Amino acid sequence: MGCADKLRTQQELERLQAKYIGTGHPDTTSWEWKTNINRDTYSSIVGHPPLLSYIALASNEPVTKVRAEMIRKMIQPAGPPPAREEDTIMGGQQS
Repeated sequence: MGCADKLRTQQELERLQAKYIGTGHPDTTSWEWKTNINRDTYSSIVGHPPLLSYIALASNEPVTKVRAEMIRKMIQPAGPPPAREEDTIMGGQQS
């Protein structure tokens, strides 16, 4: 693979990462990755009625309730974001 091919491949990867947030990048944190995966999963379940019906049947809940729960879970699917280093440093100075 030549230098031009490597550059073209890298540029294509960067373009895809900018277009599709869920693909991640080297600086993606574990929390961001988990959040993207969970949101994609919930979105897929809500967007495929047979799968949504199957989950509703298995959990013995109405489809509308399961759909609402899946959408609600998309808000913070991996829990609250971890504290950033800047917040920790700033918090220590204000005390």
